[in-house]
Parts: sequence; structure tokens; C-alpha cells
Amino acid sequence: MVMKKALVVEGGAMRGIFASGVLDSFLAHDYNPFDFVIGVSAGASNLVGYLAQQPERSFRVITELATRREFFDPLRFLKGGSLVDVKWLIDESNHQFPIDSHKTFNQTPFFAAATNIETGRADYYQLTEDNQVKILEATAALPIAYKQTPCFSGECYTDGGVSDSIPVIEAYRRGARDITVILSHPLSYEMHPPKVKWFTKKLFARHPHIARSMLLRARNYNRTLDFIRNFPDDAVIRVIAPPPSFSVKRLTMKKQILESGYKMGLKSGLLHLTHRSINMKRSENMKV
Repeated sequence: MVMKKALVVEGGAMRGIFASGVLDSFLAHDYNPFDFVIGVSAGASNLVGYLAQQPERSFRVITELATRREFFDPLRFLKGGSLVDVKWLIDESNHQFPIDSHKTFNQTPFFAAATNIETGRADYYQLTEDNQVKILEATAALPIAYKQTPCFSGECYTDGGVSDSIPVIEAYRRGARDITVILSHPLSYEMHPPKVKWFTKKLFARHPHIARSMLLRARNYNRTLDFIRNFPDDAVIRVIAPPPSFSVKRLTMKKQILESGYKMGLKSGLLHLTHRSINMKRSENMKV
């Protein structure tokens, strides 16, 4: 029986530079055995470059565009605007690094998670040529930092990472039993809950379900990690995570640090492919 294969890519804003390196390693070796892919926030953005088969697209989006003042502007935020302009980044990425939309969205099914403001839960949308800009904006719409509220299909959304940072359980629910997960934190990482719960409730007073999701985010994130570490008997989950020395933070803007994180991703992607190749050869020899 052939197991359905899926690729899951975590977000994490600038920490997504690691996944961009991993995916470029995959592209360099023409590696795409997946029946479908799921990304969140920066993870979804990285998957665009991967499915478009454009090496270094995601690297350049992060290092050349996401480091610009048009995207990240603390002064604009202090004046009441967005700290990060997600829509500008998507539009500028498509302008400077155009993709073949048919190739990107009509071959490997591509899903992204976005958090429904009314329910606080994740909704999963398949990206198409027509809806991709709205979905990419919704999945990356960081609460508080991005003032716009993407709305479509009668619903409004915020960052998918609020409700499902690593949608590996969703991949399993969709039938995948051979799942590759690219994380944006080292394997030892565990998320801690907000220290001041009342402040979180106050910040999201207009959207109590989002406040609840934010308060439960660490618990849900760590439960997902537990699912990854102790996956069901009928599945295999392969994890690619940054090494402990990975120093990129959510809003790291120093290109030297970003480039180092990208190289770690390239190396980790190559190691993953090498180990898979060795294991496949061992399996074939055992059959003989």
C-alpha cells in the first residue's frame, strides 16, 4: 500500500529563512514526492517559491524585501499603522519575482491555514490562481502588528499560526501517512503561555475567540509537537528543524544572520535527502 505523502511548513516570520533553504535543497535535487502541501504564514510564502520551482525566490523575498522599511516600520506602528505590511510584501514579491501561476497552483494541491476571527479556529483553504493573494495575506496577518483584516468567503481572518502553527494533524486528517515537517525552531523548543493573561484578553477584547486562541496557543503548539514526536502507528513523520545554533528571530533584519540561517536550511535539506536515499537503499537490499 502506497502511503499518501504531505509536506508541512511552519511559519515564524523571518525564521522562515530556514525553510527557504531546505526547500531550495529540495529544488536542487528535483525532490517533490508530495501529494499535497500545507503552509502557515511564512511557511506558505516559502511554498510558493518551491511549487513555482524558483530557487532562491523565498530567500530574496526575505532578505531583499522583508528587510525594507516598506514592510517593517516601527515608526509607522507608533503612529498607529502596521508594524509589518503583509499585503505590500505579497504584491511586491509577485512584481519583482513573478511566478508561473498555473504551475504553482495547479499541480501539487497547496493549502494554507488562517485563523477565523469569529471562531478562533483554523480554516484551511486551497490556494488557486484567483484566491492566492487573499489566502497568503490572511495566513500571514500577524495580530496587532498588521492592522488590516483580510476578509473573503464571508469570513475574516488573522495569522494561521494563532490556531495551528504546524498543521501536521490536519495533514494526517486529510489522509497523509508519510509526512515531512519543516519547523522554524530547534527540536528542543517548547512554547510558553502568556505571562499576563489579562493583558492578552484586553488586547483582543473585540475578538474574544482570538483572545482564547492566543491563551491556548502554547498548549496547542506543544500538543502538536507531542503528536510529531509520538506519531500514530499507521504513520511516519520526518522532521527537519534548525540546529540549536540557529539565531534568527521573528523580526531579525540583519542580512548576515539571515544568510547564515538560510545556509543552515540548505545543509539540513541536503542531510534529509541523503538520509532518505540511504534508508531507501537499505530497504531495497533487505527485500533482495
